[in-house]
Amino acid sequence: MRNRLSPALCSMPLIFFLPVFALGAVPEPSVRLDLAQNGTALPIQIIIILTLLSFIPAILISMTCFTRLIVVFHFLRQALGTTEAPNNQVLLGLALFLTMFVMGPVFARVHTEALAPMISGEITHAEALSRALVPLRAYMLKHTRERDLALFIRLSGNPRPRTPDDVPTTALVPAYMISELKTAFQIGFVLFIPFLIIDMAVSSVLLSMGMMQLPPVIISMPLKVLLFVMVDGWYLIVGSLVKSVM
Repeated sequence: MRNRLSPALCSMPLIFFLPVFALGAVPEPSVRLDLAQNGTALPIQIIIILTLLSFIPAILISMTCFTRLIVVFHFLRQALGTTEAPNNQVLLGLALFLTMFVMGPVFARVHTEALAPMISGEITHAEALSRALVPLRAYMLKHTRERDLALFIRLSGNPRPRTPDDVPTTALVPAYMISELKTAFQIGFVLFIPFLIIDMAVSSVLLSMGMMQLPPVIISMPLKVLLFVMVDGWYLIVGSLVKSVM
């Protein structure tokens, strides 16, 4: 058996090298690739595009309503006491699609005013980037507190802007993020109050009955889930969140 398999095993590497040997019989193609396009080398453009694609997750987190949504959802899960229900994948998916729903008009403006003209060759990449920032900046300015914006402008040493267009984007983005975080924490605090009352009531009842060895979370968690389902909590929370970020 060993002698029969050895010739087959020895010939297997030749199968992988057959395409390489066959290239010698193929004539050299007459079509030449022009790597220069609009004055810029095509490989450099590809590198730039791939670099910009790597920033998409950062843009999604820092320049949209995704941060507020995901923080509120995590606060809600902690308030309910269900550590893994819904899990992180479900919360991330819900927050992502809600972000796409809320930011739909903004993304439509970006496509109409920046992406489509750039693809058709009407404007350059730099001009497309500046046009794409206009609707995103307008959205962030709408949901950024003046105090947070003034903090980063003061820290950067820039003069006080006279118009919204004078606000630097490097100061607007972190100001928008801390404004979103503060709003998310405020919403999370409000969400905790009714569930905290249930925890305190259950703990008091168990203590008065002398059942100190029974963890209160075992009794309170089903009651909190029941309350959340009875008031249609997902409908109320998602509706309020979407209205607050639009």
